[in-house]
Amino acid sequence: MYDISRIIARPEAGFRLTDYDTAYTGEFTSPKEAKKMLRRDIRRTANLQDMLYAYSRHSILIIFQAMDAAGKDGTIKHVMSGINPQGCQVFSFKSPSAEELSHDFLWRTSCRMPERGRIGIFNRSYYEEVLITRVHPEFILKQNIPGIYAVDDITPEFWEKRYTHINNFEKQQHDSGTIFLKFFLHLSKDEQKARFLSRINNKKKNWKFTINDINERQKWDRYQEAFEKAVNKTSTPWAPWYIIPADHKWFMRTVVCDILVQTLESMNLKYPEVGPEARKKLKEAKEMLMNEG
Repeated sequence: MYDISRIIARPEAGFRLTDYDTAYTGEFTSPKEAKKMLRRDIRRTANLQDMLYAYSRHSILIIFQAMDAAGKDGTIKHVMSGINPQGCQVFSFKSPSAEELSHDFLWRTSCRMPERGRIGIFNRSYYEEVLITRVHPEFILKQNIPGIYAVDDITPEFWEKRYTHINNFEKQQHDSGTIFLKFFLHLSKDEQKARFLSRINNKKKNWKFTINDINERQKWDRYQEAFEKAVNKTSTPWAPWYIIPADHKWFMRTVVCDILVQTLESMNLKYPEVGPEARKKLKEAKEMLMNEG
């Protein structure tokens, strides 16, 4: 198992993104070693997920947040390859629709929370409402919030309330049985540049690139600041943030999968025990089947 203590965000110690090395690879001596661990964990995940579904007392919500090109889609594809689709739900949250803007900022995600026994995956999430909206406060004006008629109406107290609402929401969900795994895929600006150039130079990857990616890249420092603030306000004992070094995809995927496995194993999952009355009916059913024909 991988030692995750170095990548858990600890606001009480004064969280800063610059304290986390985007190229960190832990104790692994080679990508081959990490991929071997990933394959093992994928197999283990399949068995644990089956027990999670049968036990049906808890659910797991995995949240991925990152800068563009950090590898959210690829990580979801690789890490979740061993999971039974019947017990997993994946949702990608892009620009909100008119209907979603007519509700509170948690509405479109709260109705997508995983049922007990299932694993839910959010590719971006309600955290966009304290990340992209902090960089683009004009987006808030589309939400028709009482008292917010201009960008100048969005005060520091406004953001503090949003952090509080998020913490309260996650605490309520946690108390109801949802385990949160919040991953920030921490990519360096140089690595993002290399991946953008790869998308431009490789015709098969052109579809992944838009000019807006470059426009948002110009606001890099503002996004980093927004995330630091969000982590410091919302990394809690019941829903901690994991800062995953993302410059090396093989390391990122391995660590994310291992954290999921460690979480599932810590839950002491087991298959439901069958009581005496149920066992009696099983015996009767077996006799009926054996006596057929």
